Amino acid sequence: MNPFDEYKLSYSRRWFMRDCGIGLGGIALHSLLSGSAPAASKPENYLAPRPGHHPAKAKRVIFLFMGGAPSHIDLFENKPTLARLSGTNPPKELLEGYQSAFIKPDNKLLGPKFPFKHYGQCGMEMADILPHIGSVADEITWIRSMKTDAFNHAPAQIFLSTGSQQFGRPSLGAWSVYGLGTDTEDLPPFVVLSSGKKGPSGGSSNFGSGFLPSVCQGVPFNSVGDPVLYLSNPGGVTRRSQRAAIDAINTLNQKRFDSVADPEIQTRISAFEMAYRMQDVAPEVTDISRESRSTLEMYGAEPGKASFANNCLLARRLVERGVRFVELFHESWDQHGGLTRDLKKNCLDTDQAAAALIKDLKARGMLDDTLVIWGGEFGRTPMVQGGNDGRDHHPNAFTMWMAGGGTKKGYIHGTTDELGFNAAENPVHVHDLNATILHLLGFNHEKLTFRSQGRDFRLTDVHGHVVKDLLA
Repeated sequence: MNPFDEYKLSYSRRWFMRDCGIGLGGIALHSLLSGSAPAASKPENYLAPRPGHHPAKAKRVIFLFMGGAPSHIDLFENKPTLARLSGTNPPKELLEGYQSAFIKPDNKLLGPKFPFKHYGQCGMEMADILPHIGSVADEITWIRSMKTDAFNHAPAQIFLSTGSQQFGRPSLGAWSVYGLGTDTEDLPPFVVLSSGKKGPSGGSSNFGSGFLPSVCQGVPFNSVGDPVLYLSNPGGVTRRSQRAAIDAINTLNQKRFDSVADPEIQTRISAFEMAYRMQDVAPEVTDISRESRSTLEMYGAEPGKASFANNCLLARRLVERGVRFVELFHESWDQHGGLTRDLKKNCLDTDQAAAALIKDLKARGMLDDTLVIWGGEFGRTPMVQGGNDGRDHHPNAFTMWMAGGGTKKGYIHGTTDELGFNAAENPVHVHDLNATILHLLGFNHEKLTFRSQGRDFRLTDVHGHVVKDLLA
C-alpha cells in the first residue's frame, strides 16, 4: 500500500472518535456545566465621578496646545550672549551627539528677534509681543527647562499627549477622565477644539483613548455651526421618533451585552444617550453670543467666526458645565522661515485670549481648581534656518506654563544655558510634567494604571517624578 494512503486511513472517523473521545467528552461536559451563554457582568460606569488617590487641587483642565512648537528663544528666554554671538558658529562641544531635524547642526547662531520686557512682580522676562500674558505673569508657573525625547512634530506631540511616541496609547485627557469620571451627563467629558492653519500633526492620537474605554476619548467640537457634525436632526425626523429609534437600538444592544458582556457595548449605549441629550444642551453651551459684550471684548471673540479667542471662551463655558478636560489645538507655530512675521501673527491670535481665560476663571472663582496649561511639543534651535529668519525643531529645551489648579503663582522654574540650547537648571522632562499634572488632579501617577496586553500601563510608563517645586 502506498504509505500516504496508509497514513490517511490511520486518521479515520473511527480513530477520531476512539482516540479523541475523552477530549470531546470534556468539551461537552464543560458546555453543560457552564450554561448556554456567558453570564453578563454588571457594566462599570466609567464616567461616574470618583475621587483620586489623594485630595485633588485641580478638578478640571484646559490645555492650550500650541502645535508646531513656539520658539522659547524668541518668546521666553532672553539670551544676551546668543544675541552677541549671532552670526557665528556654535561651539563644537555643544553639538556632540546632537541630531537636528533638517538643518546642519553647525549652522550659524541666530539671536532673539524681539525686545524683551520684565512682567509682574515675579519679573518674568518675555518678548514684548506677549503683553497680555505678561499682564497675568504673577498668576503663572513658568517652566523654562522643559525637554523631550522626540524632534519631529507628530511623534513629539503624541509623546507629550500620551507619554509614548507610538500610536495607540491613551492621552492625558483620557487618563484624566478614566481616573476622575465627569460631572456632566449632557456633554462629553473630554472636548477638543482646533484653530490655526490646520489640526495637530499627531492627529486624533493626541486625544484618543487607546486601550482605555472609548468613552474617555476626546470629542472634537466645532467653534461655529453645529458643535458636532450631524447633531441636528434632518428634516422629517422628530424628537419623538428619534427617541423611539434610540430606545429600540439600545434594547438590541442591551440584549447583546447580556449575551457576551462586552463593555464596549455599554459604551455604545452611552454614546447614543449622550448624543440625544447633547442636541438640547450643546447648541446653547457653544453659543458664545450669549456672553456679555465686555466678556467678548476681553477675549477678542467674535460670535460666528472660528478663532482661538472663540475657543478659549467656549472652553470656559464647557468647564463651567462640568466638562473635565478641554484641549485647544492651535497648530501654527512651525517657523522654519518667516519667523518674525509668523510669530507676531501667532501672538496676535493667541495672547489676548489666553490671558483673558485666566482673568475670567479667576473672576468667577474657578481658577483655583482649574488647571490651565500652555505649550507646544518642543522648542526651536538657537541656530538659524531659512536664510536669516527661521529655526529648526529642538527637543533639548523649551518653555511651558501653567496657571491655577494648585500651581505656584508667579514662580519661574529652571532656565537654559547662555545659548538657549540645553535645559541648564532644574530640567523637567515630559514624563515629569505629566506626573505633576496627574498629581494636581489627585493621582499617584504610578498607581493610575490600566491592564492591557498582559501588563499594567500608565501615562508615564516607567518614568517621571512629581516636580514639587511647581506646587502651591
